[in-house]
Amino acid sequence: MPKILLFLSFTLATHALFAQKALTKKYSSDECHCVIDNAAGVLETSQPGVYRYHSKAEFKRYLDSVKATVKGPMTELELYRKLKPLVTRIGCLHTDLITGVNYKGWLDRSPNLLPFQLYCEGSRAFVVKNYSADKSIAPGDEILAINGRSMPDVLKLLLPTIPADGYNQTMKYLALYHMFPSWYRSIIEVADTFALTVKHNSTEKVCVVPAAKKKDIAQDGFLEEFSYPKQLAFKVTGNTGFLTIHTFANSVIKKGDQRFKEFIDKTFEELQAKGIPNLVVDLRYNTGGSDVNAAYFSGFFFDEPYRYWDRIEVTDKIAKKIKGVVRIWYRKPVQQDSAWLWQKGKTVKDFDFFEVQQPSPNHYKGNVYVLINGFCMSSCADVTSVLSCHKKAVFIGEETGGGYQGNNSGLMPGVNLRPTKMVLTVPLQEYFTAVDPKVNFGRGTMPDYPVKMTVDDIVKGEDKPMEVAMELINGQSKQHDTVVMSSRTFIPAR
Repeated sequence: MPKILLFLSFTLATHALFAQKALTKKYSSDECHCVIDNAAGVLETSQPGVYRYHSKAEFKRYLDSVKATVKGPMTELELYRKLKPLVTRIGCLHTDLITGVNYKGWLDRSPNLLPFQLYCEGSRAFVVKNYSADKSIAPGDEILAINGRSMPDVLKLLLPTIPADGYNQTMKYLALYHMFPSWYRSIIEVADTFALTVKHNSTEKVCVVPAAKKKDIAQDGFLEEFSYPKQLAFKVTGNTGFLTIHTFANSVIKKGDQRFKEFIDKTFEELQAKGIPNLVVDLRYNTGGSDVNAAYFSGFFFDEPYRYWDRIEVTDKIAKKIKGVVRIWYRKPVQQDSAWLWQKGKTVKDFDFFEVQQPSPNHYKGNVYVLINGFCMSSCADVTSVLSCHKKAVFIGEETGGGYQGNNSGLMPGVNLRPTKMVLTVPLQEYFTAVDPKVNFGRGTMPDYPVKMTVDDIVKGEDKPMEVAMELINGQSKQHDTVVMSSRTFIPAR
């Protein structure tokens, strides 16, 4: 046993030493320029949506401006902070840049995180939870500055580095709500103390608090992903069904001993059998998952054939790589004018949904209310955009973080940006949802009833979007002594 402990101690010490060296190692300005050029080159030749929201000329100008800021040797973290805004500016939530795999874990073992959960609104930030020993800072207090940097300046640095589709902001602000200390550490500074300028009841004061370790402040949904015993939930209360879908990812759903199609089939069978006239679908924080599941779910809201995706495109470089043994799984992309169109897979169904889709035989005929927020993305955002386009539901909450017209995702290899340890995630397919390309361009699915999250609602634990849904349902019920499922006030039966 002592030998094992000695070995573990030696291993941990060696690991920490290597991580520390990686943090302090400097790369020459020439090496930094090469890394930036390499990242830009990979994006321009392999990521088909690089110019989806910004022109090639704009991309080049921004690239040159980033390179111009490299004046001398830089550490990996310093270079990361230069390159991250360039990668994010594309407007693709699936395109990402991360530091070396050991870097974040090494930092998490030391106290360097701001011990507060903050809610940011515009250029302001408010305390939601205080994990420090200084309890004079209360929920609802405003943080005016951190370590001498004003909150508007802090947010000007953070927001351009947080990925989202198009020009979306709701996803960025929600990411800060759940991960502000981590983003601050990655983009602004690694600090062991924080001097905070705090506004409490119109009185300003400066408080100095020590940094915290992640393990001491992380909670479910704060610096950690939400954990749910079950990813799918359904219940009926009175005249309303409540369906929650936390994810469309089969791997996660199966961990709760659930099967997506089986669960959804039973849900809609129950709705029909009981004649339930209203359905609230909670998709908030659904970050996507299986396209097969998402498309299958959409079919329960149509009574005639419909389009889900319009097409999938890839770059010329990727199209030419579909050859040899790869043809076992994938068909050769077809060129149409200057575009290369991705085809259905031979052995997988992930790319089947640009064909005409058939409605479910057990499609729902009642009123549908969908709750959305900035963490509705990827395949979840595909569902919301298709349902919104066809007026199949009333949407309540905040704009989805995933794009209304589609996204860049599919096959997403990681590219090592040598000589650093940074990895660039590059989506190889550009998806176009079958919606009006002129509607909500560069934005997500927009709510019919916008309900903005506020710090007061958070502190009080109030669920305003759900309250609005119930007000709409109750208001409609009052208009009719008998609710007729084929005659809906807000959404015509289809």
